[in-house]
Amino acid sequence: MKLLVVGSGGREHSIAKKLLESKDVEQVLVAPGNDGMTLDGLDLVNIGISEHSKLIEFAKENDIAWTFIGPDDALAAGIVDDFNQAGLKTFGPSRLAAELEWSKDFAKEIMVKYGVPTAAYGTFSDFEEAKAYIEKQGAPIVVKADGLALGKGVVVAETVEQAVEAAHDMLLDNKFGDSGARVVIEEFLDGEEFSLFAFVNGDKFYIMPTAQDHKRAYDGDKGPNTGGMGAYAPVPHLPQSVVDQSVESIIKPVLKGMIAEGRPYLGVLYAGLILTADGPKVIEFNSRFGDPETQIILPRLTSDFAQNITDILDKKEPVITWLDEGVTLGVVVASEGYPLDYEKGLPLPKKTDGDIITYYAGAKFAENSRALLSNGGRVYMLVTTADTVSAAQEKIYDQLKKQDTTGLFYRHDIGGKAL
Repeated sequence: MKLLVVGSGGREHSIAKKLLESKDVEQVLVAPGNDGMTLDGLDLVNIGISEHSKLIEFAKENDIAWTFIGPDDALAAGIVDDFNQAGLKTFGPSRLAAELEWSKDFAKEIMVKYGVPTAAYGTFSDFEEAKAYIEKQGAPIVVKADGLALGKGVVVAETVEQAVEAAHDMLLDNKFGDSGARVVIEEFLDGEEFSLFAFVNGDKFYIMPTAQDHKRAYDGDKGPNTGGMGAYAPVPHLPQSVVDQSVESIIKPVLKGMIAEGRPYLGVLYAGLILTADGPKVIEFNSRFGDPETQIILPRLTSDFAQNITDILDKKEPVITWLDEGVTLGVVVASEGYPLDYEKGLPLPKKTDGDIITYYAGAKFAENSRALLSNGGRVYMLVTTADTVSAAQEKIYDQLKKQDTTGLFYRHDIGGKAL
């Protein structure tokens, strides 16, 4: 069968590469993808993620069995609804189900209504009201743009002044456009963060290995928030009892709640959690695979990925198996200046093969050449599996030292929280 993946980043590279390994898959096409993906035998389709009618026409003309939707903005724009109306199978939530991600206020309302543990909060569209709330609550406190902001619309403010400035940026200075027209202001939760993913269809769900992302740009969790600078899975120091508690208190009630609201969920559900003194609580939900977590979770899948998704779509019980030994770890290489202004067109190192995988997020071929150049903020990611976190770190960082990363940067402490 032929499959289509919508998106262009490292997440989509990982999804498409894993699908191509499946025994019944003859071709995986990625729209629009990036040139680095072609080095893994993937085919690119020059259609943007917002061009729903063109994507639907392409899927019909090319006998696509089903389509996997990668990015949050495509889901928020209702791409799944449009595909479904055209009679096409798609793995991803409807626009209404994806509101768990594209409106933080909606997600909070669902959590409160269905008893899912999360931080106390208030939602504001008026700056003076937001400022008064911040001054009353004190710091540290968290200010979030209500809508999608590429993983960057969250400010963990250590002082009242920082929080007020963040609210000002979003509500008055329009820093995130419509996404910041409302802000959700939350109590600061203290504890260790981790990611819990599940394949979902209605009230059926299948939990994936735990993962831990590194959001800040620089070593020691310094600098601005990014889309993610690296990750590892599973989290070795997180006991199974915490995962079990998270499933019972968070995953089950939110999925039942979405069914009760007339928004049954289909696709990948991501719960960004924090283990507090009172147990796991929700920081946020995403309505799709995370990036860079996908790149370190999917290499641990030992069953047939395409068959697993086909079974879930057909409401059959999938046989999903995971590597149960070792740790998979990945480090993102980004353009200097990311997540703010950065240069494009920098020459990239040769793709690694063997036990170190290269996933491309922002890469393009030079004109009249197969030489890869940078073409985004996050450029590529190196991923490996080893017996321990420290062994995986050693392999990745030894490889990075050999590469010419002029004009690029990466964190040197991915996985450090597990040591």
